[in-house]
Amino acid sequence: MKHLQQFITGAFVMATAAIVFYSCQSNVKAAEEKKVASTPVAATLLPTVDSAAIPHDKYGDAVRYGQELMYNTAYYIGPEGINGKYLGNKMNCTNCHQQGGTKPFSFNLMLSHEHYPQYRAREGHVLTLAERVNNCVTRPHNGRPLPLDSKEMVAFLSYFRWINSFVPKDKPSKGVKNLEVTLPDVAASPERGEKLYVQHCTRCHGAEGAGQLRADNITYTYPPLWGPYGYQPGSSMHRVIKQAQWLKANMPYDKATWNKPFLSDAEAMDIAAFVNDDSRHRRPDVKNFDYPHINEKAIDYDKGPFADTFSAAQHKYGPYLPVIGYWEAKGWKPSY
Repeated sequence: MKHLQQFITGAFVMATAAIVFYSCQSNVKAAEEKKVASTPVAATLLPTVDSAAIPHDKYGDAVRYGQELMYNTAYYIGPEGINGKYLGNKMNCTNCHQQGGTKPFSFNLMLSHEHYPQYRAREGHVLTLAERVNNCVTRPHNGRPLPLDSKEMVAFLSYFRWINSFVPKDKPSKGVKNLEVTLPDVAASPERGEKLYVQHCTRCHGAEGAGQLRADNITYTYPPLWGPYGYQPGSSMHRVIKQAQWLKANMPYDKATWNKPFLSDAEAMDIAAFVNDDSRHRRPDVKNFDYPHINEKAIDYDKGPFADTFSAAQHKYGPYLPVIGYWEAKGWKPSY
């Protein structure tokens, strides 16, 4: 009897130990799985789009026309456009959205199809992708909206859907947004920017920022940066931080790459400050500067009223760190 009790007790202890061991192993495994699941997946650079893969059907025809519109916008829908006169200038979409919107860190559009509809602070409501297209037509291009059911709008949307199909769905992609710039402790300087502009930019865009019009007078080899045919105030390029982020990865066009910028962050900020200095450079007149909710306004947007105590000049040129600190202390999310 005594031996039987010892056997039962031993078996019970062994079983208990096994349960505890198994439980511990399960907990360790669960913790490891949780850790793996929570570990950020390394982002990969956005892939190259293969135009030869456009399907040869009616949808493919719309995609091809959308691609043509991105590269040759002025030819098709510019002031003398063969398919409609919607733009107020002769620039092309690819001047800002380079390589037809597929170049990383260049106002990339490859995820636009799945990111819209989305809330936009500038308009203060949820926008469809078609409305966002018309924002570009009316602001940077200083034009009038495309009809939502037009062949051109359908082509733009078809093209965005097609380039979206190349983006991996199982991992994040680098290059969707522009490169970040380190915000300096001092304001961006149009005066410093003018010297840098002369040194790096006049060879393409000219001393007066008028760009280089092609011989056929249809569009530009290099687009204007200000003047009556430049982009409007309120455009993304008219914001100093936003333009500096783009410049850092893309300009000068024959010297800079996203992973080896040519301009320093401070230099990009100064050039953007010079290009967007409205006291020197005339632009198309705009009556509506948007942002109906002032505590959602981008901090580098210089049209009041403002939700904070900083001047229009500081919103325009910085320094931005005090503005960011003020917003964060209020519990607001600063955007730029």
